[in-house]
Amino acid sequence: MNARVGILALQGAIEEHSRLLRALGASVTPVRRPEQLTGLSGLVIPGGESTAIARLAASTGLLPAVRERVDTGLAVLGTCAGLILLADHVLDADALAGFDRVGGLDVTVRRNGYGGQLESFEADADISVDGTPGDRMRAAFIRAPIIEAVGPGVATIVRHNGQPVAVQQGRLVAATFHPEITGENRLHRRFLDLAAQRAADAAA
Repeated sequence: MNARVGILALQGAIEEHSRLLRALGASVTPVRRPEQLTGLSGLVIPGGESTAIARLAASTGLLPAVRERVDTGLAVLGTCAGLILLADHVLDADALAGFDRVGGLDVTVRRNGYGGQLESFEADADISVDGTPGDRMRAAFIRAPIIEAVGPGVATIVRHNGQPVAVQQGRLVAATFHPEITGENRLHRRFLDLAAQRAADAAA
């Protein structure tokens, strides 16, 4: 079943995600207000600035509205800043103090874990997204967060230097890196499969 998906379109790599999803045959809707979540089976929270996204979303209550839908089975793909907004625990969250996040993903993350913009890099990472372990994925880490710990219900699906850099919990998929920058679509394919499951459940 085809599923309608949205992209949180406040700030960040919105167009890059949109192009990649449309190339995979998805119908994509920009989301800036809670009412635009209606009828969606999946949502991408893109990379960018987690603080900017949280501030821009605050006036409409958008992030709590996303959480309500996460709790009822919405599929979500969060990359970089999107991972930070999904994480239940952020170690250096001072800049986000007073602003809503989405939560729901049982991980502990550290913002800008590798350092600033000059420490951004690309690297090959080990994946088990599809196929057997030992596959490789080109990953772009841009002011990337670090996943410090994962909860017992969280599966690590991509590792770099042995550390988790992409995880899944239920219908939530999140990565510290930017697959949309390198054109890597396997996380997006997994996300669309989860969104299709959500659509099928809603239609049953």
